[in-house]
Amino acid sequence: MKTIAGILIIGLLSACASQTTQPDVEDRSTGADSGYGADGSALDSGGTGFHPLNDPNSILSQRSVFYDFDSYTVNHDYRPMVIAHAQYLRDNPNAQVILQGNTDERGSREYNLALGQRRADGVKNIMTLSGARESQIEAVSLGEEKPRAYGSNESAWSENRRTDILYRGE
Repeated sequence: MKTIAGILIIGLLSACASQTTQPDVEDRSTGADSGYGADGSALDSGGTGFHPLNDPNSILSQRSVFYDFDSYTVNHDYRPMVIAHAQYLRDNPNAQVILQGNTDERGSREYNLALGQRRADGVKNIMTLSGARESQIEAVSLGEEKPRAYGSNESAWSENRRTDILYRGE
């Protein structure tokens, strides 16, 4: 009797082992072929293979807002870009940005830190009014500490009067 029961158990186990099915598993790797970016959002489905934040044809690849001298008002030319980033944040709740307000070298250190903060805060306000959550955005001032261009002329100064949009994880 034990022999027959043993044969039946072995037969059942081998029958179960031969039926291997692959469960549906979602690929969450962040490689270029995975379909997902570093923040877990879907890659661009337009066939470019680029994540929309890095696609040179996307407005989201633009990351700097430039200002006139002694101004923190976001020029109308930059509003569509800021709103596009806000909509990206709204559609990707795990994405987060750091807004870095920068100034040129003119003015005192304290004045430039305050102006840089007003610039970053201005971009943050537009983003939150356009659908991004406040918790996704950090606005900081770097003042004159992180110049993009060196020199004491209008060409260098105009490059340094900016707010940079940086995504966490990049």
